[in-house]
Amino acid sequence: MKLWKRTLPLLLATALALTLLTGCASGAKTEEDDGLYIDEVVMEEIEIEDEAVPLAVSPAAVNDLLLPTAAGTAVESNSRAMIDYSNIQDGYVMVQFTGSSEKRLVSQVTGPSTTYTYYLKAGVWATFPLSDGNGKYTVTVLENTTDKKYAQVLAASFNVTLKDEFAPFIRPNQYVNYGAAPKTVAKAKDVVGSEKDPLKQVELVYNYVVKNLTYDKKKAASVSSGYLPDLDAVLAAKTGICFDYAAMMTGMLRSQGVPCKLVVGYAGKQYHAWVSVWTKETGWIDGVIYFNGTSWQRMDPTFASSANSSDAIMKYIGDGKNYSVKYVY
Repeated sequence: MKLWKRTLPLLLATALALTLLTGCASGAKTEEDDGLYIDEVVMEEIEIEDEAVPLAVSPAAVNDLLLPTAAGTAVESNSRAMIDYSNIQDGYVMVQFTGSSEKRLVSQVTGPSTTYTYYLKAGVWATFPLSDGNGKYTVTVLENTTDKKYAQVLAASFNVTLKDEFAPFIRPNQYVNYGAAPKTVAKAKDVVGSEKDPLKQVELVYNYVVKNLTYDKKKAASVSSGYLPDLDAVLAAKTGICFDYAAMMTGMLRSQGVPCKLVVGYAGKQYHAWVSVWTKETGWIDGVIYFNGTSWQRMDPTFASSANSSDAIMKYIGDGKNYSVKYVY
């Protein structure tokens, strides 16, 4: 089975660059408020590259949900921000900028091997997955100062031991926010029905999304950095960009109990996005749903669950050289 029908255009590489940053700041801070920095902000500046909108290239009754909560039992805070790491064993951390600011706000989650950078919106909790698994993490809240430079507002460090390896990839987070999408979750339940086989569930969800969503060229041309998919809005409009497709598929699967990773990285030499799922029989399977630069594709859902699987497919997914993961959400 051939995975690539054509190579990815340069735009995709640009659009997926770095960390798929999201969210713009809001609030009201003036230059006269600089006194707030005293004892609250480390003025050693860092530089963060701005981001393009991710995945913008054109593609042709609710379950009990594992919703994130800011429990308040393990918190780092000051007058301007809060980092709640009460539920790190469940694979996530929550951050809120509680002060006011007109400047761009970001949070960085640095794990054992990768640093993820996300935008924040003042006054709103954001949930970030602990995608690196077990180990030491540092979470920082940063405020833009000038150009690409940011000053630290708050930081927290902690050691993570997950309940299981699936914890970060079953719950909602900032990019896959099915917790705020009851209609999407209800639709997922309806689409999946009584089917219990995860790969069959992938097939059902994939078929629903690609048959019911059309690519929104106007949105792709106008959407700006800071965009986050609103799954229920996408479901109602029945249009979206590729980021919407990815978040919709991942959110629908997770809401039905299928551990699912939204992955960005390289397949071969091309920048690429794919969705990995886990089954008891196969473990993690990369590229079950993948974006080839033109459209979302689904592999044969039985390809890795049978001893009669295609030799070419098994060689491709089994060769670590073909997949190079950059970010996992």
